Amino acid sequence: MTESFWTDKYPAGVAAEIDPDRYPHILAVLRESCQRFADKPAFSNLGRTLSYGELYELSGAFAAWLQEHTDLAPGDRIAIQLPNLIQFPIAMFGALRAGLVVVNTNPLYTAREMEHQFNDSGAKALVCLANMAHLAEEVLPHTGVRRVIITEVGDLLSPLRRLLVNSVVRYVKKLVPAYHLPQAVKFTEVLERGRGRPLREAQPQPGDVAVLQYTGGTTGVAKGAMLTHRNLIANMLQCQALMADNLDEGSEVLITPLPLYHIYAFTFHCMAMMLMGNHNVLITNPRDLPAMVGEMAKWKFNGFVGLNTLFVALCNSEAFRRLDFSGLKLTISGGMALQQASAERWKEITGCAICEGYGLTETSPVVAVNPRQHNQPGTIGIPVPSTLCKVIDEAGNDLGLGEPGELCVKGPQVMKGYWQRAEATAEVLDAEGWLKTGDIAVIQPDGYIRIVDRKKDMILISGFNVYPNELEEVLASLPGVQNCAAIGVPDERTGEAVKLFVVRKPGAELTAEQVLAHMRANLTKYKVPRQVEFRDSLPTSNVGKILRRELRDEELKKRTAA
Repeated sequence: MTESFWTDKYPAGVAAEIDPDRYPHILAVLRESCQRFADKPAFSNLGRTLSYGELYELSGAFAAWLQEHTDLAPGDRIAIQLPNLIQFPIAMFGALRAGLVVVNTNPLYTAREMEHQFNDSGAKALVCLANMAHLAEEVLPHTGVRRVIITEVGDLLSPLRRLLVNSVVRYVKKLVPAYHLPQAVKFTEVLERGRGRPLREAQPQPGDVAVLQYTGGTTGVAKGAMLTHRNLIANMLQCQALMADNLDEGSEVLITPLPLYHIYAFTFHCMAMMLMGNHNVLITNPRDLPAMVGEMAKWKFNGFVGLNTLFVALCNSEAFRRLDFSGLKLTISGGMALQQASAERWKEITGCAICEGYGLTETSPVVAVNPRQHNQPGTIGIPVPSTLCKVIDEAGNDLGLGEPGELCVKGPQVMKGYWQRAEATAEVLDAEGWLKTGDIAVIQPDGYIRIVDRKKDMILISGFNVYPNELEEVLASLPGVQNCAAIGVPDERTGEAVKLFVVRKPGAELTAEQVLAHMRANLTKYKVPRQVEFRDSLPTSNVGKILRRELRDEELKKRTAA
């Protein structure tokens, strides 16, 4: 679709274009917001609220310590492996202010996954929670990480509450396995030693990489999407443009259950809401639904950003249904397809319709979203300002309105490329800046987009991408496995779940329990398969490639027949 097609598709008052060069870098946005909203709350968690002024002071202390007590130089990578705690934005913005590149890392990663990401990114430093420091101890000798900063859950709470929370986590719940990292420095010590120290504020260029956000991309093994300062500034301005009539500046309360290390929550809560001076209530463990609902009950919240599985779980909670929703203005869904039944029940309970959106790690991530003023359920909405979309056929030819094809995106939020993977970048990003998403979509005459299916074999579990190649590589290392394949099968709770097909080596007596135990030991929990089926052979092409598509088709026929 041409640029002229999109210009009249935006609601009244929403400009079709944003200026991605309005700020030279993220730090300029941070400085402006922290001055403008200095006394406003920025983040709350576990009973502690951090104002924008405090965020600037503490992130400055973190940055000053990095500059004064380490040999890290601008452009070096620092892995941040934290759940939703106040420590996350302090460390993240502090690292950026010191000129470092942030590598967002899932705190649920296994040692194998950590080692891959640290080595691939070339990370030289790590900020992690004490709960997974034992894994860091195992992994770090095999990586280039030399600086380690460790924090505990309650470190930034009041002294008495800090002692209570950290003691419960460590001694009652026993969530901190023993570790030995003599080189590690405590997060609290970093802030204390950096407080009031001189800081040489970084001055990155718009095209400099700010964040390495790991993803499987549209194909293959996990890769680092290079998101520049300009990419992230563009996306926060694009989000602001479409939310201007929905959320006011400096006064809204947003519930933040999705992990900040995931690009969806990272950009929305750490970037767009920072630009607008709004208040993010961090939910450290959204899997503890009663605790999450209890925290929500303390606030008259105005916005909620989630995904289908979370909406379903909350709507099934009697305590959630009793909450006060009179302040709720905006609910946004992304990360996975929103089911119509979920959307209808949410609106019935809360009185607020869900606006579904769509994005990719490679697009910082927001591509399209339903404006609240003209919400069209069943679609992902219209492209955010300054974004072009088109669909193409297998030969790369542009298709017309209403024709399904691969969705392609062009805009200032599209990544610079994959970190140190020129060939992988060239597979998805052309010379004109068009990114192939790997998703099949239809563009309607009114500009709204419907996602039809995923082109690739990627499995989507509760909004997280799971890649068969990785699963199969892990499984292939188990003695007794001759051939294997992983596919996604429908799951009411998580959208999809992993099913494995295994061909045993002759004479091997491999069991499903052994397979699952091996996968659990090497994969994050959400990637672990739910089902294992043993077969004598797997369908293959004429060159021997295992055809996952045929396995999916067989599963679909079984379910249809049932």
